[in-house]
Amino acid sequence: MRLLKGVLLCYLDFNSVYCLLSLRNTKILVEYFNILDVHNTNTLNDVQFAHFMREVTTFGEKEIMMTFDMLDRNGSGAIGFQQFYMLVCILLSSQHHVEKNFIFRHSRPVFELLDMDGGRTISPAEFQSSAFLFNLNGRALTKIFYDFDVSGDELLNYKEFKMFTMACIYMQEEEMKERASKRKSSAV
Repeated sequence: MRLLKGVLLCYLDFNSVYCLLSLRNTKILVEYFNILDVHNTNTLNDVQFAHFMREVTTFGEKEIMMTFDMLDRNGSGAIGFQQFYMLVCILLSSQHHVEKNFIFRHSRPVFELLDMDGGRTISPAEFQSSAFLFNLNGRALTKIFYDFDVSGDELLNYKEFKMFTMACIYMQEEEMKERASKRKSSAV
């Protein structure tokens, strides 16, 4: 998943360590949200959301609607600014290649987002179907899921998910070291 080049979101100052926007950029995002909210309801419905996502990301229709459903936790057919802000931070973390850091820093909201049925656990199906948001994919993902399913019930509770997030940070640091060593070796 990528943000399209030249969209406003690419120009926001994103803190890659904490995976948050600065206050100034949050104010800009509030104004942007208000522009998108053509009905003045302080929400975006599924049509407004889908249009926004098609204009700023490379998501297909299926991913757009799944993302909307994940953010619309109460089934009201609309998302507010808080969910919009979280989505933008997820998109920016992907753009800056710090998705795993985002998962670690915001493990509780991410857990609730991935827990699509509200059962306070994440099933392999929920994990697989929503992994596109964080650029997680493949067999490795399934293996990782089962590695952290300590209870053996084929569901991740929050504590198991938190252990997963810590492993994600370790893996991201290893990937960054590997990329840096490849750059050094290619520069020589």
